Amino acid sequence: MQHNRRVAALIQVICLALLVFCLIERQVRRALGPEQTMTGPYPDNRRVRPTGRMIFYHLGELTLRIGNLTDPPTVQITRDVQLHLLDLLDTDIGQTRWPQT
Repeated sequence: MQHNRRVAALIQVICLALLVFCLIERQVRRALGPEQTMTGPYPDNRRVRPTGRMIFYHLGELTLRIGNLTDPPTVQITRDVQLHLLDLLDTDIGQTRWPQT
């Protein structure tokens, strides 16, 4: 980093990433209700309060199967906790969006 503009830009990107991180954690906790705990993130199924790191860890294992014109792309969910987190985030993975041409 040789220029102040680049340092400032990097700081802005980091701040935006932290904002998204915190907003996702907040959305999941609000969707869980007053108890703000869930089961599933750990193998022993104990009730825990989800953290941003835990949420991104589980969602980071999602894979996108690329589609084509006749077969739309799909998100491959391998664990129940992933589907539960996507539901809490109010994400509709069944809706396919094709780029506008």
